[in-house]
Amino acid sequence: METPLKARIVKSSVNMRWVPLLLVFLQFLGSPATCAQPVRARHAMVVTREPHATRAGLDVLRSGGNAVDAAVAVGFALAVTHPAAGNLGGGGFLLARFADGRTTFIDFRERAPGNASRNMYLDERGALTHDSLAGYRASGVPGTVAGLEYAHRKFGAKPWSELLRPSLQLASDGFSVSYGLAQSMRATKVLSRFPESNRIFLRDGRYFEPGEVLKQPELARTLERIAREGSKDFYRGETAQLFAEAMKANGGTITLEDLRNYKPVERKPLTGAYRGYQILTAPPPSSGGVGILQMMGVLENSGYAKSGPGSAAAIHFVAEAMRRYYADRSEYLADPDFFEVPVSKLLNPRYIETLRASIDPERAKPSSEVHPGDLKAYERAETTHYSIVDAEGNAVAVTYTLNGSYGSGVTLPGLGFLLNNEMDDFSAKPGVPNMFGLIQGEANAIQPNKRPLSSMTPTILLRDGSLYMVVGSPGGSRIITTVLEVILNVVDFGMNIQDAVNWPRFHHQWQPDKLFVEWRHSPDTKALLQSRGHQVEDIRSMGEVSAILVDRGWLEGAADPRSEGNAEGY
Repeated sequence: METPLKARIVKSSVNMRWVPLLLVFLQFLGSPATCAQPVRARHAMVVTREPHATRAGLDVLRSGGNAVDAAVAVGFALAVTHPAAGNLGGGGFLLARFADGRTTFIDFRERAPGNASRNMYLDERGALTHDSLAGYRASGVPGTVAGLEYAHRKFGAKPWSELLRPSLQLASDGFSVSYGLAQSMRATKVLSRFPESNRIFLRDGRYFEPGEVLKQPELARTLERIAREGSKDFYRGETAQLFAEAMKANGGTITLEDLRNYKPVERKPLTGAYRGYQILTAPPPSSGGVGILQMMGVLENSGYAKSGPGSAAAIHFVAEAMRRYYADRSEYLADPDFFEVPVSKLLNPRYIETLRASIDPERAKPSSEVHPGDLKAYERAETTHYSIVDAEGNAVAVTYTLNGSYGSGVTLPGLGFLLNNEMDDFSAKPGVPNMFGLIQGEANAIQPNKRPLSSMTPTILLRDGSLYMVVGSPGGSRIITTVLEVILNVVDFGMNIQDAVNWPRFHHQWQPDKLFVEWRHSPDTKALLQSRGHQVEDIRSMGEVSAILVDRGWLEGAADPRSEGNAEGY
């Protein structure tokens, strides 16, 4: 077997001090010819952004569990080892495609409390406060525990308590803090504002160093109750009581009744096609699936890819498709249980033709001149991600979140888990940007028991009716464009899945009128984009993809080098 290019260069290097630089150069060089290799396995694969969670999922698969079982184990493990986004106190989406062709989408997105109101985050002058971002009033009713239990009851095979064992052990015995986690906890400002978070994650200013052990006994006790009693404990039992008491004592809005009334929703996945591939993706209240399919519709038959990946011409055309979708998103996307989302109109081929025709291949159109489309004529609606494929060919893509990094910053006393700040995903004040700079309209205004609009976009591709790709990412408003670009890199530019994940990314969301590009794009490319009228702004990193591709009997797992994630299979 031929030695991989990276290994050959390392072995042949005379001056070993250049080896680290060469490896970074090969991994991030802007060319498909780098051929960064995915992890390959014959039977099953798990890809997450944290190695302990990956191992927990793979152990479940090795012991006879299916992809849903592994998804449950990974979800709870990440709640321990990745506190910035893994969670009990947040929510998310699970997309599954089973080997027999069945598909489902489980929506366990957070809900607004029953006493929420449209203007709850405005002061007496009508200005936005920061209460939707931090503190007890920032949280929606969590859905993760209910959602994972729902998936397990309907599709799982192994005992519930067995699936929580890895997370319980990681919380009680502790785990070695990675360099990335140590830096993340030290850098965040929100944790120090709340006593329990400050004590557990910052040790009251004695910051964790890489290699030190983080134990979470309060979280372990909560997990032990959930392992024994299921979601009943979280929404009706001891955990629920302590949750509601802490809320009441600290001016929070979530009540015991809110917890008792929470239920996940099973929805039909959104489906579409692109260049012969079938796309299964997230329906509303995700805005991601509609966005993926609309932008792909604009790109198909446009010839945008002929200039090659990373070219200014290709980036320009895709960015213009992004700009138009995010304008539509601001007006037409929301919780479908509260607002009639015009999915069929947004994806109508004639409407998509008008969007494509409005793009000048040579010149950017200012966002001030791009508006949500007129759909009347088209009748026909901080996060983390992990991907799993089991030995039977069942595939699960899960994206779940606390919203901002470490959510609201609040760790509930005696319970050990952080709460989300998901209420900021609503239009707290329609027309005013949220924490991700997104402009959102009346459709996504706050209402009691409503789910906020999300960008989470777990996605599965089929080729000739068979499983081909499982993909998703965190990244707030950049999730949608991150997932889109990984798919395009494989389908349109012929990259292997690891190169597709590694490739430098870009993002346009209509407002602000900026084209965000990862710094690894060349200065010449950025200059050409500016000459086309784009306001280019460098960003350090965008997204943390976990992807699996099926190729001629092999499972190929790709973790994102932007994270400490990994892929493991057997």
